[in-house]
Amino acid sequence: MARIEGVSDREAKLMTRVVFRGAKGRVGKVTEPLRIMAKSSPIMWAAGLFELGLARGKSVDSRLKALASLKAASMIGCVF
Repeated sequence: MARIEGVSDREAKLMTRVVFRGAKGRVGKVTEPLRIMAKSSPIMWAAGLFELGLARGKSVDSRLKALASLKAASMIGCVF
């Protein structure tokens, strides 16, 4: 549980709703970190563009990227 309350579906602006819908399509639900990032549009967009760039990068195998992401998340205690 986060210390900061995220943006609810009712509070979300139009573009935030579009991002939430995309997250539901990819993950199956809107994750809590995304809801918290949605409180600040520049942060949400920067994180989204970073993930897009990471996904489109071809110099490292996608399985290795997923493994590195999982390892980094486990080291900092992130459940996602």
